[in-house]
Amino acid sequence: MLSMRASRKTGFTCAFGIGGIGAGIVYALQGNHELGRNESRLGDLLDSRDYCKLHIVLHYIARLMGSTPGSGSFRVWPVGVVGEDATGDRILSEMSHAGIDTRFVRTDPALKTLSSVCFVYPDGSGGNITSSNSAAQTLAVEDLRAAAPYMKAAGAHGVALCLPEIPLEVRRKFLELASDCGNYRVCSFALGDIEQAQRVGLVSLTDLLALNQDEASALFGNDPDQSPDWGLLAGHAADFLGAYPQLRLVISAGPRGAYGFGCGSSQFCPAPVVQTVSTAGAGDALLAGIVSGLAAGIPFIKPNQHGSSFSHRVLETALDLGVLNASFSVTSIHTIHPDASLENLFGFAELNGASISDALRSVCCESKAEAP
Repeated sequence: MLSMRASRKTGFTCAFGIGGIGAGIVYALQGNHELGRNESRLGDLLDSRDYCKLHIVLHYIARLMGSTPGSGSFRVWPVGVVGEDATGDRILSEMSHAGIDTRFVRTDPALKTLSSVCFVYPDGSGGNITSSNSAAQTLAVEDLRAAAPYMKAAGAHGVALCLPEIPLEVRRKFLELASDCGNYRVCSFALGDIEQAQRVGLVSLTDLLALNQDEASALFGNDPDQSPDWGLLAGHAADFLGAYPQLRLVISAGPRGAYGFGCGSSQFCPAPVVQTVSTAGAGDALLAGIVSGLAAGIPFIKPNQHGSSFSHRVLETALDLGVLNASFSVTSIHTIHPDASLENLFGFAELNGASISDALRSVCCESKAEAP
């Protein structure tokens, strides 16, 4: 299986992550208008597999980096809690089969595994409702201590992913631990987290922050009901980063592509025009592709590259890889595309008129990881 090779010089050799681990169900709503506050709506219950954020991100990283639970490969360690139930058992089994080491995921005998109900509109957009009283909410500082020696040993070669669906106070402790260990700190926030996350200082503990357009508007203090003016948004991003010089920022522009900002420069990577089946999990796929590219030592962005078309584009940056992975993900009804692999991503890029740079191909190799 083709995978990317971790760079021991400029990249990462392992990933640790906290966030939601769970599953859900998906409804395809009838009618394209937004679900109203007091509305009952018919929808088809889809035969799709829905997963929570940490699982999605780490699955793609494990697949792209050729991870196996044993030593000698890129290691992936989630830190979390699932219920002592059939859903939790199934998720742990699927994670292990994808090459994820689940030794730091414990089971709670009293609470159920995190669950969600997703809804998809006919145009492919959608949202979800996630349980707030699940086993995931019991993640505690004691759970982080079990992974601390591994995080310390990894140092600057370890990436620490801090994702939603667990308490903010635990997320801050995790980022403080990652800071003490010298890990590279990656965050994303749900829209409802933004205000409190800023208040408790999580942004200042972050090296890479990934947001969608609504979350970015909230972070910058824009009117969330306004249609995004991307030129204005880029200006706000530059102003915001002036206060956080260490920060790299990714903003998803949905089907248009994504922006990357850092060190006074920016890049826009347009997405290919594809038949969207579901956008659920696309933002997580974007982040996973970017982290995988950084782990392999390829540049985050190409400064001041702002192409308008994916066709004829040469893919060479971590942002390019992230947009490619996100675009591929929306062609599946499942939040983790069952055919996700580096070979399939490269084939998908070429099918849509793009090419893979020699630099990106040079960090790829054949791995022994089994396909899930």
